[in-house]
Amino acid sequence: MKIVVANKSHSKYATIICETMAESAKVRGTGIAKRTPEYVITKMENSNAVIALEGDKFAGFCYIEVWSHEKFVANSGLIVHPDYRNMGLAKRIKKEIFNLSREKFPKAKIFGITTGLAVMKINYELGYKPVTFSELTDDPTFWKGCQTCKNYDILQRTEQKMCLCTGMLYDSEIKKTKKNKQASHDHSYDKKVLQRLKNIKQHLFLPKEKEHKK
Repeated sequence: MKIVVANKSHSKYATIICETMAESAKVRGTGIAKRTPEYVITKMENSNAVIALEGDKFAGFCYIEVWSHEKFVANSGLIVHPDYRNMGLAKRIKKEIFNLSREKFPKAKIFGITTGLAVMKINYELGYKPVTFSELTDDPTFWKGCQTCKNYDILQRTEQKMCLCTGMLYDSEIKKTKKNKQASHDHSYDKKVLQRLKNIKQHLFLPKEKEHKK
């Protein structure tokens, strides 16, 4: 299994990448911002993506989005093909795209929004912390990308302050200043806390969403 920085030669995988993303969201019953093959190819051509391959077979993918004049970057579209799940590949891909982001945009804050507890755990282990949406980019283009998510009406109703997704942020400057203070403390990942947060959001918003659709 190889995980490499994607380039134009990998454009032949763009369609299966988008199909795998859409199918995964459908199976999980979660919202997802839709990506097109053309958009994925652009990320490959700009060296803003990583792809996992076993020989010539697609195994996984993730890409970088740049916002607010490079003040923020997001690691988006993380996907693993069903044939390669439960092997720790998502964590490896996430680490590679995280390192690529820090290499290409060393001054940027790295963030993401997700409903997946597995992704939250990976982010936490990389040094992300849960934050409010107000601490993320205010670039309207980023939030416009949420329009294709089935939960977009929740984001609108809360005036972009909250949704079923949890915002997570990695700030290298904060990590530097807190490194010594945190050295003697164990800040272990607590799945129950994030699961509880997710449950609270679902309780608050999903019943209203159903009523809204009636």
